[in-house]
Amino acid sequence: MTPTLVQHRQDRQDHQHRRHGRYDTTAHSAAHTSAAAASARDWAEIQERMLAPLYEAVYERLEVGPGTRVLGLGCGSGLALLLAAARGAEVTGVDTDLERLALARQRLDSADDAGGGDGGRARAVLVEGAASDAASAGPFDVIVAFHPIGCTADDCEALVAELEAAVRLAPRGAAVVLTGWGPPERCATSGVLRVADRLTERLRTEDGRPGDAWRPALRDDLEDVAAKAGLAPDGSGRVACPFGYADADSAVRGLLSTGLYSEAVRATDQAQVRKEIDEALEPYRRGDGTVWMPNVFRYLITRTA
Repeated sequence: MTPTLVQHRQDRQDHQHRRHGRYDTTAHSAAHTSAAAASARDWAEIQERMLAPLYEAVYERLEVGPGTRVLGLGCGSGLALLLAAARGAEVTGVDTDLERLALARQRLDSADDAGGGDGGRARAVLVEGAASDAASAGPFDVIVAFHPIGCTADDCEALVAELEAAVRLAPRGAAVVLTGWGPPERCATSGVLRVADRLTERLRTEDGRPGDAWRPALRDDLEDVAAKAGLAPDGSGRVACPFGYADADSAVRGLLSTGLYSEAVRATDQAQVRKEIDEALEPYRRGDGTVWMPNVFRYLITRTA
């Protein structure tokens, strides 16, 4: 399962640095890169595994296995790809985050080594870019968007555009899976995520725009995205995905790695955001120092027209 990395946007990081004014000094750029790498590793080592029950439930329902060709949108550090590959599927992942893609490649390489290799046949492809950049690896039977939507003001709209490009790489009737947070009253983490909303209120007021502030998931978020992307619903489900951490520091690092606090950090600073998250975690600390937050996530299975 030797992963192949296809690069389509080599200037992406330079563009991002210029857009955010990060070319002041070489040291500043290096510090940003180091922080991005640390966040990616926290996501891979702490946070992403919390969503494994969601990944497995979707794969089980769709009977993903040998012969299935899976495209992962926003594949991140690759855990969902790894689980699909373990079932025998051929996997392709796309993302714009180079740090997370590097970790995905390491994961797939390690799994390949542990399994004794597969005769050199490439069954895993990682693409730096958007769904349209993965055309050469298609067509795909299953397309999954495992980054839960319904968290920020504009994440649903961003996914619609990505889905419109992705469905062109799949035949009629292919499965496209959308995922999102469950009802706020069923997600203990919602209370901790409200920190992001509170801390970004000043920034949103000054800019006069909604920005990427957290908002509670709405009942029809997934269905609305499916309708806008021209996809036909074909089943749904809910999966328990508790967030459990060894200690409060791990919880803070894991939650920060989701990216849901990025605007809050911009509005204040990293230290302030960490302090606010730590305080919000108090109701979920247990006597042994661990942190436990029950959550429910939704998935919607749709079909291409």
